[in-house]
Amino acid sequence: APYSDVTACYGAPVLLVTIIDILTRRSYEQRRQIAFEYERLAKKDLVTALKAALSGSLEALMLGLMKSTAQYDASELKASIKGLGTDEEALIEIVCSRNNEELVEIKRVYKEMFKKELEKDIAGDTSGDFAKLLLALFQTKRDEPSNVVDYEKIDEDARCLYEAGVKRKGTDVGTWISIMAKRSVPHLQKVFERYKSYSPYDMKESIRKEVKGDLEKSFLTLVECFENRQLYFANRLSEAMKSKGAKEKVVTRIIVSRCEVDLMKIRTEFKRQHKRSLYQTIAVSTSLNICVCISFPK
Repeated sequence: APYSDVTACYGAPVLLVTIIDILTRRSYEQRRQIAFEYERLAKKDLVTALKAALSGSLEALMLGLMKSTAQYDASELKASIKGLGTDEEALIEIVCSRNNEELVEIKRVYKEMFKKELEKDIAGDTSGDFAKLLLALFQTKRDEPSNVVDYEKIDEDARCLYEAGVKRKGTDVGTWISIMAKRSVPHLQKVFERYKSYSPYDMKESIRKEVKGDLEKSFLTLVECFENRQLYFANRLSEAMKSKGAKEKVVTRIIVSRCEVDLMKIRTEFKRQHKRSLYQTIAVSTSLNICVCISFPK
């Protein structure tokens, strides 16, 4: 780690601007190196020092940055099912937006951090078709994209989705789960397009008509991520900052979890869709000016 970074964090009084500037402009690996050198020089853990110096949303943000992407996701999932009540919103956002590779790593890290199986914890905290969908996604059996376009399979899946939902009375949720949890993203994009030739409604309209509650939100999140994952996050950020009491927890979670994945693309989608910059929106809509995170590498 650059010596200047470590010494800038070391000593009192703690300058918040310095902490923000250093930690938000470094990659996770660089922050790890800084934490190692900090402990060597200061004889105390950097995370402990941050907890003592910070509070509220800023503390949550900075502590989140000290974790890897998978560690952060695993921690957020643990928090969403810990204690009384479940934060279904966080659960849906994380599980339904991650790909196979990300989910495999989250499961591995969760077990490493909490000595428990993530699927068992989720099964114990959710129920019904909602639980079945989440657990199906955690099986990570989604097909990898192929250069070969199987038009017959596309048509079959589109017809099955229609016949399992809009066409019949009641919904065969198992068929929807199977198709949406196992098919590749490019395949599903073509399926949803083909679906319109069978149904008078598009896939999202059909979901709203057929299922409700957490299951509806989960299926909608999946479809939105299949169509454009970065736009999904851009819209989530916009929604979280619409009201006066901005949902800083949601904003923080998305910024931290995507900062080294696709935050730059999310910024682009946000500007295109909402005609204003994400940086400015965070600055005026939250009590905490966490927009400094937008300058992350990647």
